Amino acid sequence: MKELVCIVCPKGCRLKAEGPDSITGNSCPRGAEYGKMELTHPTRVVTSTVRCTGGLHPRCPVKTDRPIPKELMFEAMAALAAVDLTAPVRTGQVVAANLCGTGANVVATRDL
Repeated sequence: MKELVCIVCPKGCRLKAEGPDSITGNSCPRGAEYGKMELTHPTRVVTSTVRCTGGLHPRCPVKTDRPIPKELMFEAMAALAAVDLTAPVRTGQVVAANLCGTGANVVATRDL
C-alpha cells in the first residue's frame, strides 16, 4: 500500500493506494484521478528561473505551460541552465520550446 497526499486542491487529502484502480481517502473525484496518475505516470509543472541580461533583475522566473514526466525533471533543469535571455522579456513569452521533447513550452512569468 502506498500513501500519498493529494496536491490538486488545498484540502491535502491523505490517499491510500493499493493500485491504480484502488484509491481511497479522496474527498473528490479529482483526488482519485491524481492518485491514479501519480501511480502510473507522475508528472509535474516545472518552475524555475533563467539568466537574463539587460533587465532590472539578473534572473527571470519561468514555468512549463503543461506538466512534464517526473523522470525528465533533471534533464529539464539542465536544459534551462543553458537558457540566457536578453531583455525585454514579456510574461507568456516562450523562452524554450518543446522542452526535452515533451511538447511543453517554457514561458516567462514576469516582464523584465
